[in-house]
Amino acid sequence: MQFLLEIRVRPNSSRNKVGGSVGEPPRLVVAVQAPAVDGKANQAVIKELASAFNLRARDFTIVYGELGRDKRLLVDGDKKTLQAKLEELMGEPKLL
Repeated sequence: MQFLLEIRVRPNSSRNKVGGSVGEPPRLVVAVQAPAVDGKANQAVIKELASAFNLRARDFTIVYGELGRDKRLLVDGDKKTLQAKLEELMGEPKLL
């Protein structure tokens, strides 16, 4: 099944990290060391999300915000597993 995941990207960070939330509605924060140039940050974001959710990179598709910090991604995976991991990463449930 596919699910919508809303994130906020922080490019040029000192380290790669997935966790925390920001904004209203809450968005998962994904910090990456890659710069927001030529899609490098987007590639790094997908790699970090795949690692954090224990999925493959091809299970994530950016459907909104490819050029911005706020993004929506479609995620292929099991709803219960994704919800549990998202709650762990954000500290609260927010799977749309």
